[in-house]
Amino acid sequence: MNTGRPSRLSYRLQHITFVVLLIACLGFAGWLSEEFNFRSDWTAGARHSLSKDSIKLLSELKGPIQLRSYQPDDPSLLQAIREILTRYQNYKADFTFNIINPDIYIEQAKSDAIQRYGQSIVEYQGKLERIDTLNEESLTNALMRLHRGTSPKIYFLSQHGERSIQDNSGTGYSLLAQKLQQTGFDVSAINLLQQDIQTSGSVLVLSSISKPLLASELELIQQYLNAGGNFLWLQDPGIDPSQQSLSELLNITFLDGVVVDDNEKISRMLQLSHAAMLPVLEYKLHPVTQDMQYYTLFTTATAIIANTDESEWIHSDLLITSNTSWSETSDLLTDVIFHSDTDIPGPLSLGIALQRQLKDNDRLTAQRIIVIGDSDFASNHNIGHGANLDLILKSFNWLSEDDSLISIAAKDAPDLELNMTPTTASVIALLFFLIIPLGLASTGIVIWLRRRKR
Repeated sequence: MNTGRPSRLSYRLQHITFVVLLIACLGFAGWLSEEFNFRSDWTAGARHSLSKDSIKLLSELKGPIQLRSYQPDDPSLLQAIREILTRYQNYKADFTFNIINPDIYIEQAKSDAIQRYGQSIVEYQGKLERIDTLNEESLTNALMRLHRGTSPKIYFLSQHGERSIQDNSGTGYSLLAQKLQQTGFDVSAINLLQQDIQTSGSVLVLSSISKPLLASELELIQQYLNAGGNFLWLQDPGIDPSQQSLSELLNITFLDGVVVDDNEKISRMLQLSHAAMLPVLEYKLHPVTQDMQYYTLFTTATAIIANTDESEWIHSDLLITSNTSWSETSDLLTDVIFHSDTDIPGPLSLGIALQRQLKDNDRLTAQRIIVIGDSDFASNHNIGHGANLDLILKSFNWLSEDDSLISIAAKDAPDLELNMTPTTASVIALLFFLIIPLGLASTGIVIWLRRRKR
């Protein structure tokens, strides 16, 4: 077919027009990318964006922040660091940073007492904080310590078989103590027979005991509470008789038995092996729990009832179990079955916050107390489950009256983990490693035989 000259000219004009428009679009797209910057983080845990806690903290910090990070000359590392620090700069205009090579700027590194690559200095309102690893958790924790100023004291009662903050085993509290120190708390164990409790600016922690409190120790705790001291009580099932007067002082009652839940669907989703491993999905409105949206996990917990009649305390439920839960009073080693004549049906409260007003030298002060019916959820073995760490850190922030500060929860990345049953995993493995390869091989052999016969 012959194409006339006018047709060829029209085709060339269309071709030239298309090329010109394509180049113009590419140039316009390049200009837009330079003038406007839009970024969207679609990861399930928002791992490439600042958490809402960090953003809120930046809004609380009044005044410029300066950061000096001492890093080796590694382009990929420097790019990753700039990406992290730019996230902070996007939410706080007076957040500035310098990335310094300590091998070149030796005197400046010496003035900041830099000992190795990767250390950074954060400066805010004339105060300095040093961090060894530059990531969101370490940097935001450093900013929290700078904003906090003074370090609230956390006293963990000892010498009665309580969980120890020096214990690195799965049942200990060493990870909890480390997290508290990272966020600016002064953490220590206290022996009431040898040390005094500082009432102002402190929190006393009492976890489950295996040895009874002495009368003199109990008197000191009661004096601390009557003076307005803030208090955290983590109690497993089976309260010691020596603690009974404390529960009466707070107008609370620990129910008999262990709280269990036989919701098979939730147990299967969370891979829980026993009904006494109790997930809490419902939180009552309170400063401690208002931003919590993930489950917390408790093991062999006890329920708590607040006696509100003629009480000077304001009680607020924090943690509520589901309708399928109950307080099991029989042996957990046998079949866990609800008995209406002996067991107590849910929903039940596992955590209660208490407040009351006290008058101190013509000045009204608010006393804060939290009681949680489990001490195991904050142990080294369990603190990483669900939102357990977030709950305990928020509790300490509220008890230390740092209402403007919030805890930094570890970012979840559920899209990095594929949970499936053994049966499903076996079927998928059989499909991809046997059936599909055999099918492809069989198809290839059939095609080869057919072609050979031609």
